Amino acid sequence: MRITPKNLLRLARETVQKRTLADPGLVAAYLAGSLCGSDPFMGGTADIDIFFVHADQPGITREIVALTPEIHLDMVHRPRSDYEKPRELRTHPWLGPELYDPLPLYVNRHFFEFVQAGVRADYFDPANVLARARKFAEAARKAMGDLSASQNPDLFPAGLLAWLEAVGMAANALAALNGAPLAERRLLLQFPARAEAAGAPHLSARLEDLLGSGRTDPALLAGFLPTWETDFLEGARRPGVDESIAAPRLAYYRQSMQSMLESGSPYACLWPLLHTWSRAAAVLPPERLSAWRAAGQTLGLAGESFNGRIGQLDTFLDDVEDILDAYAASQGV
Repeated sequence: MRITPKNLLRLARETVQKRTLADPGLVAAYLAGSLCGSDPFMGGTADIDIFFVHADQPGITREIVALTPEIHLDMVHRPRSDYEKPRELRTHPWLGPELYDPLPLYVNRHFFEFVQAGVRADYFDPANVLARARKFAEAARKAMGDLSASQNPDLFPAGLLAWLEAVGMAANALAALNGAPLAERRLLLQFPARAEAAGAPHLSARLEDLLGSGRTDPALLAGFLPTWETDFLEGARRPGVDESIAAPRLAYYRQSMQSMLESGSPYACLWPLLHTWSRAAAVLPPERLSAWRAAGQTLGLAGESFNGRIGQLDTFLDDVEDILDAYAASQGV
């Protein structure tokens, strides 16, 4: 099959049609994510993000289903109750952007009429834009508070995951001033444009440096990929692993990182590399973490170097919060 956006959209519609016939409790289904944009592909791979809304609490929250080695369905299941207060959803940092302009694939019981009327009303009002951005900043501060010496990533993946949570939320706090949250694979690729739009282009290099760009090079990063792949597949087989770590997503991550390494933005691969590797490492036994630990040490994300990174992130987030305060003052919010 030739993989094109048109064919992916056809597959999405066929999937939803089958599900609605099999499940009379479905209220709605919609498409969001990269397939709603101009170019869903990275490294020749893409996912199809479908959100199913159920009348009651669904028995499953997420499904990853391979269609080809390069394409998979990423299906999220939510209860109708998650959408009951659409006016509040417009300030939700994730659901607000997701619901502002998705592609409806199935609609029952006037779902989109009710929800979108509330979400879209004053969506771009500065007070609502700022509310979404501040929620990311608050989440970044909370994640930083979860860091402790006992979670040092030299010993525990939980420490690095808390660190990455804080970094990602801080980046999206700035990005939210000028668009939807940045997706996992594209975070470091798209952040420079958002930082430029916010009048803070200098934060792009600082974001990459937080993740260790100053201590590596493209060849060294490429050398991490074989052991990353081994740990990813082993983690995907273990119970309790994060839902994003699934065998059908291997090429989705690997080929996109390879394309970044071969492009003019090789350090953009740091975010998906560290994010997925640490999630897989979180379910691996300690004796299987040597390669992950070595990568963290190389990037300055372990031991004493990590303590310095916490200070750097604190300063980065201070600067983001100053930008949010300046935006509030300029808009009279």
